Amino acid sequence: MAVNHEQELAKLRERIETMGAYLHIERKRPELADLELKSAAPGFWDDQDKAQATMSKASALRDEIAEYDAALSSLEDAEVANELALEEDDDDLDAEVASAIAALGKRADALELASWFDDELDSSDAIVSINPGQGGLEAQDWTDMLYRMYSRYVEKKGWKLKVLDVVPGEGIGLDRAVFQVEGKNAYGMLRSEHGVHRLVRISPTDIKGRRQTTFASVEVMPVMSDDIEVNLNPNDVRVDVYRSSGPGGQCVNTTDSAVRLTHIPTGIVVTCQNEKSQLMNKESAFKVLRGRLYELERQKRDAELDAIRGEKQENGFGSQIRNYVLFPYQLVKDLRSGVETGNVDAVLSGALEPFVIGYHTW
Repeated sequence: MAVNHEQELAKLRERIETMGAYLHIERKRPELADLELKSAAPGFWDDQDKAQATMSKASALRDEIAEYDAALSSLEDAEVANELALEEDDDDLDAEVASAIAALGKRADALELASWFDDELDSSDAIVSINPGQGGLEAQDWTDMLYRMYSRYVEKKGWKLKVLDVVPGEGIGLDRAVFQVEGKNAYGMLRSEHGVHRLVRISPTDIKGRRQTTFASVEVMPVMSDDIEVNLNPNDVRVDVYRSSGPGGQCVNTTDSAVRLTHIPTGIVVTCQNEKSQLMNKESAFKVLRGRLYELERQKRDAELDAIRGEKQENGFGSQIRNYVLFPYQLVKDLRSGVETGNVDAVLSGALEPFVIGYHTW
């Protein structure tokens, strides 16, 4: 006997339409039409950078509107199918309606997730920096593990990862890892990862097999678009070049491609060595520097609620945002949202979505 799903469908309609209001879908339709009109104008591609930015924004709006419209269309189909199933007492059609309701629930979840990212930079690409903290050589290994975890998460999301600066540690692991993530709401999603991450396990380098506690810090910054002003005077930046395979240091050899930027007023140091040329490394390094300077200004304007970085913490005991325990039991727990799981292997293989969503819900 067919079941009446009218109430479930009504709740879904209310939820989807509410998400549409939060996402300002009706306001974005004319905005998209205006961008499409501009892209068809003569001379649009004369300024390549501006044209690419316009096309990227139009594509993001088009996808967002399409997702909302597709959810509404599926909802309308389910409402019609529900009426037919009741009229004809069709069990097969009733099963299809139940399946459609489950799928619509997931679509509504996705729309709700998208509605959280309303900051001006949430839709930006992200620059992620990972650095070892307390724990000696073990911290370098932990840095490498986190780098692989985020690489796999990026792959699962269908995003793109671009390596900017990955430096091997002494003996094991990484001394640092800096990479850019390109994808929808990459910065909005990944800012949940900003903070100190703590690992507890049996040390793989300790002959006595003792338990070791290790720390690494993760910094997440937005990739700044050219139309966002950042107070960066080129005269305040010292540019040093060095060999990518060496320990660094100023060098007069013009074939050296690695670049180190030092912002003299703030003392911020940025390095990049994984691009093919010195020019490309310099360009990438300036992207990172602009992001860090923007964060610094945001901190100054709002010390209590830093929308970019959050509270600065020491890279060690008592400051972590998340614990990864491999021994004497297995547990990953976020200390802010309370989200936890015993499947540590899955998390270290990139299953981060519950923690990302849990953070934003929190």
